[in-house]
Amino acid sequence: IILPLEWFPLNKPSAGDYFHMAYNVITPFLLLKLIERSPKTLPRSMIYVSIIMFVMGASIHLVGDSVNHRLIFSGYQHHLSVRENPIIKNLKPETLIDSFELLYYYDEYLGHSMWYIPFFLILFIYFTGCFTPVEEESRMPVAALLLMGPSSLYYWYLVTEGQIFILYIFTFFAMMALVMHQKRKGLVLDSNGLFLFYSFIITLLLIALWVAWLWNDNILRKKYPGVIYIPEPWAFYTLHMNNLH
Repeated sequence: IILPLEWFPLNKPSAGDYFHMAYNVITPFLLLKLIERSPKTLPRSMIYVSIIMFVMGASIHLVGDSVNHRLIFSGYQHHLSVRENPIIKNLKPETLIDSFELLYYYDEYLGHSMWYIPFFLILFIYFTGCFTPVEEESRMPVAALLLMGPSSLYYWYLVTEGQIFILYIFTFFAMMALVMHQKRKGLVLDSNGLFLFYSFIITLLLIALWVAWLWNDNILRKKYPGVIYIPEPWAFYTLHMNNLH
């Protein structure tokens, strides 16, 4: 969106795609390192399957997002459903619309599930090893406090854009239950555990502010019906900020 279109033609990967490719390689490696730090872990075969599913889901999402973001330059509007988009309505033959709906399914549903379920599972396993009986180890350094803002903003984007609030909130509740359980044993969160736990708390506050801000947006309400109303940032962008690109 920001860089000149001449640098990355629509039929070639964009700058964001290359960053996403790097993410698909670097993040699984970091997740394995997190698992190594936890004294409690899953069987090795289950860890490998989780990492494989993560890479598959993130890769599916990469392809789907790459195509969807290019459609913006052709007038695609993320705040509308696939069939309601003007550029999709005019497709001939009409069976092509089914293909775009399939792309949307792979991107928004299958890809997100295969990506985020292993991701949050591994984060929780890591969190189970972040407890200590020593109070001094529960103090976060200044660098961690400074990084908490970007970390929370990242999780906010994952939850809102990925539409995974249920997965996030269940993970958060599991973390709170574990903290209370370990407290009875005289254990407290160390600095790593505090960083992750506080990041999740700030993320919840950011989500609440985001929902409150867009609560009366009738167009987004139509796109996201139901009890859980959490609009995607991309839908907000194409609805209110599309003139910027």
